[in-house]
Amino acid sequence: MSRIGNKTITIPAGVEFDVNAGNEVTVKGPKGTLSRQFRSELTIEVDGDTVTVKRPDDSKPMKQIHGTTRSLINNMIVGVTEGFVKELELVGIGYRAAKNGDKLVMSVGYSHPIEFVISSDLEVEVPAVTQIKISGIDKQAVGEFAANVRAIRKPEPYLGKGIKYKGEIIQRKEGKTAAKK
Repeated sequence: MSRIGNKTITIPAGVEFDVNAGNEVTVKGPKGTLSRQFRSELTIEVDGDTVTVKRPDDSKPMKQIHGTTRSLINNMIVGVTEGFVKELELVGIGYRAAKNGDKLVMSVGYSHPIEFVISSDLEVEVPAVTQIKISGIDKQAVGEFAANVRAIRKPEPYLGKGIKYKGEIIQRKEGKTAAKK
């Protein structure tokens, strides 16, 4: 029994929710519009201001996709109403970031600056040279862009240098000792 899949989703005021033939869900809200195609075996029912996802049987693949579909629909609704934000911090001497037009330019210890092209559905801010704020309505796009930026220089456990999520705790390791007694 899927606990997540059986929960109902409440549609807030100001959000238009539409299910087309073939389980294509379109959600319009104050921040924008999201559309996504879901598997045709599942039934997406809209009753007033609630949405319910139902599966045809209790086979393992249907149980797996049931909760995932419900979570994706909920994330679409949250995205068009509130949006999603990921914040990154650059830790290290000389590590800095800047926004140059539609590119994010970072200097993180390599011989050349690293550039990322910012897609049109994301907003990237650099409030300080060591902070990056990524926001948008699509949770997957925000998370993927943040993960790609972080992958350039992951935090290392000895000195703690690298790009990390804000609030992330890096498990530090003790270095080699000079002399053992």
